[in-house]
Amino acid sequence: MQDKNDAAVDSILAIFSRGKLLLVSEDRDDLRAYRGLLEGYGFLVRGCESYEEGISLLNSGTFDFIIVSQGSPKFEGRCVLERANQIDRRLPVVVIARCLDMPCYLEAMQLGAMDYLAEPISPHDLAWALETHARPPIASAQQSRHARPAPLRQETPSSLRGGSRAPVRRGSASPFA
Repeated sequence: MQDKNDAAVDSILAIFSRGKLLLVSEDRDDLRAYRGLLEGYGFLVRGCESYEEGISLLNSGTFDFIIVSQGSPKFEGRCVLERANQIDRRLPVVVIARCLDMPCYLEAMQLGAMDYLAEPISPHDLAWALETHARPPIASAQQSRHARPAPLRQETPSSLRGGSRAPVRRGSASPFA
């Protein structure tokens, strides 16, 4: 019964949000900080601390956007990116890299990541990536066709580590130059 109630609440909230976002990071502090920022931007955030749980959530739910952490040069989040592409190649996935690694960057982009952001990430850079790559929420069919969500707010939560590096974008110069 709880699952049906959760699904009903998610459906109602999705109508009034920018969409459902899956956030996968093994770092509990990052998960908390990004969740607060993303919810402030109007996303209905489902966060998890393991890549296996992220895949499980992808298999059982529908998301409008995915953010997955790279973790280390081993790029453990690759499995979430691969599963997202199997489900829908148009689903926007952004990789957040704790450490810049050229092979991981290339692999993420080849697997279909829309963006590759290096920590520390400023709220402005994260907002830019969301605005650039987010597609209309799945629940938008229930909204007016002419209604557009307000631009993302640019506030910085105290718990988010700020940064000044520009994001690495598809088609842009290498971040390693």
